[in-house]
Amino acid sequence: MKLSTKGRYGLRALIDLALYSDQEAVSIQSISTRQHISDSYLEQLMRKLKKEGLVCSIRGAQGGYRLARPAEKISVGDVLRALEGSIEAVSCGEGNEHCQGEDLCVARYVWQEINKSIQETVDSIMLSQLVEESRRVLEKGQIEIQKCEQ
Repeated sequence: MKLSTKGRYGLRALIDLALYSDQEAVSIQSISTRQHISDSYLEQLMRKLKKEGLVCSIRGAQGGYRLARPAEKISVGDVLRALEGSIEAVSCGEGNEHCQGEDLCVARYVWQEINKSIQETVDSIMLSQLVEESRRVLEKGQIEIQKCEQ
């Protein structure tokens, strides 16, 4: 499984938003500057995240975005599903039209366990944990945002 830039950049944007939105809404431009992601791409990501109820927008001169719920209540899985859709490594079983030996396939167990592990992992990591880790790294002065390679 390989996540697209939607998932990777969207998660970075939400961590940034959670870090900087304690006092006021955060603008797309400020996230863009800190994360090196284009404004237009961030707008697309934020629209999807807003539609899924993860962020809310505030209009006006001091407008921008804020988290729609506390960072402790947003999992990495929530973010990735909002932006990527399904996050399964292998789409196997459950009526897969491309699999002719579904009923006899012993490897299906492997794919189901891999998918289950992915789901459990991304659902167990909360945005608040990533924010705390980011703060620790920022305090040490060790953070350097780099563009993700495709």
